[in-house]
Amino acid sequence: MAGKLSLSGAALAYLLALSARAAWSVSSSEDEKATAGGIEHRRVLFAEKSGGNQATLELALFSTKSATVRVIDNPDGAELAAVMRRARGVAGVNGGYFDPENAPVGLLVSDGKLIAPFRKARLLGGVMVVNKGRLELVRAAEYSARKTATAALQCGPFLVDGGKPVAGLNETRSARRTFVFTSGSDRGAIGFCSAVTLAELGEILVAPELKVQRAMNLDGGSSSAFWFSGEGGVTSIGEQKTVRNFVIVTAK
Repeated sequence: MAGKLSLSGAALAYLLALSARAAWSVSSSEDEKATAGGIEHRRVLFAEKSGGNQATLELALFSTKSATVRVIDNPDGAELAAVMRRARGVAGVNGGYFDPENAPVGLLVSDGKLIAPFRKARLLGGVMVVNKGRLELVRAAEYSARKTATAALQCGPFLVDGGKPVAGLNETRSARRTFVFTSGSDRGAIGFCSAVTLAELGEILVAPELKVQRAMNLDGGSSSAFWFSGEGGVTSIGEQKTVRNFVIVTAK
């Protein structure tokens, strides 16, 4: 069930103007406040200028001054919606990769506990780290263990770095996607995108209005899921199979 979103005409005109020169342009954008934590749900429809393709982003934007990012381990295979209600989360997406035996692939730290170790692999090119409340996205080569980290998730590939789309991303396979990005020292977002390639998602996320500095891909395809509790109700896009972990945002 989707919550109610609203946007003023002036704000939409501003978004349209900002994206006028991008490969993808904003067709519409709607905002909704969360029930707690100052977290915001933004649904943005993008249109590709050259090919006529469309994509929809579902974003949960937050400040770490008023919200906490957690990684929830899910060995029992619960659905995101159930986990969110149990954890009193405001927003959530599925997390990282896992093997056919449902074991996490790559670094996984949940509530300060090491669940799975760091691994060197081309697919696992980035790490999301929450350290002393601060959210960071680092390249795998930049990562060093932080004993005070409350959450960490290794995944990839990087989609955006330095405010620019990463070169060499796959341009042929379209699928549902989930991701995490940072847009300032205390600003970040988790999100879901309708079926696009990794290269297309990187191009979409550099839209000027999003102000993305770094973005990292999470486990996509049938694992993709998004949940948000807003003033107008719950927005829920369920995963199509059991997943091993989730990234959620709670109010402080």
